[in-house]
Amino acid sequence: MGDGTTGVVTLQPEEGEKVRGVASGLGSDNSLDELGRPELMEARRTGDIALVHSWEIVTAVDGPGTRMTMFLSGCPLRCQYCHNPDTMEMKTGTLERVEDVVKRIKRYKPVFRASGGGLTISGGEPLFQMAFTRRVLKAVHDEGIHTAIDTSGFLGARLTDEDLENIDLVLLDVKSGDEETYRTVTGRQLAPTIKFGDRLSAIDKPVWVRFVVVPGLTDSPENVRNVADIVGRWTNNVQRVEVLPFHNMGADKWHDLGMKYNLEDTKPPKAEDVEKIRNVFRAKRLEVH
Repeated sequence: MGDGTTGVVTLQPEEGEKVRGVASGLGSDNSLDELGRPELMEARRTGDIALVHSWEIVTAVDGPGTRMTMFLSGCPLRCQYCHNPDTMEMKTGTLERVEDVVKRIKRYKPVFRASGGGLTISGGEPLFQMAFTRRVLKAVHDEGIHTAIDTSGFLGARLTDEDLENIDLVLLDVKSGDEETYRTVTGRQLAPTIKFGDRLSAIDKPVWVRFVVVPGLTDSPENVRNVADIVGRWTNNVQRVEVLPFHNMGADKWHDLGMKYNLEDTKPPKAEDVEKIRNVFRAKRLEVH
């Protein structure tokens, strides 16, 4: 998932350089910080309020066209290569009202229409603050704006059938193909992701799969084959597979948070090794990037 802290904001069609950055001016005031704990807990339960980590305007990333990507705080996974470890706990971000967020997103309808873009909710894990995500997706989708979520699928069971109708695209992170490696990478179980992927396949929901190649962690031939076998079950609805090389640009965040970063000495994979892994997915008749 994205960095969310550095870069340049661009508003342009999908063609061109992939650019990430802080979307200046998208933040709200801090008046909600004065809410008492009982009021805040109730507002989070109903989805009236959420803790939003950051916003980006991105091109050719996080879905088609120009995307407004909203990163929510909170995640049940503890991925070793996470670029946003500050989103793991519900401690960092700005409290946002659902109506204010929807209004902000709707302002970009002309941009979305011109570029074929829309809203992507990421994190952290967008399904962690489920009530808020549900309300934003419905309100935005009802406005005719393309919607996407970037998720590990671990909490996919939280989505109702109606929720899925309000999602046009799922960016599904398949972090490993075997249980032991998945637990090493994330601290959680693989089965919920597979079950969610099977559910999406059964209803032909468009999916972009993402797999991060981490040398010494996820790049073993056996693990890669296992991931490809899993994704190969979903050829009817997986529109593309993004095989992404690991980078350690998030290391400073781990250090700043006083968290142990296990991949300190891990180097990015060689380009030829990444291409070999892409070919494993191509052998499953999948479009690979």
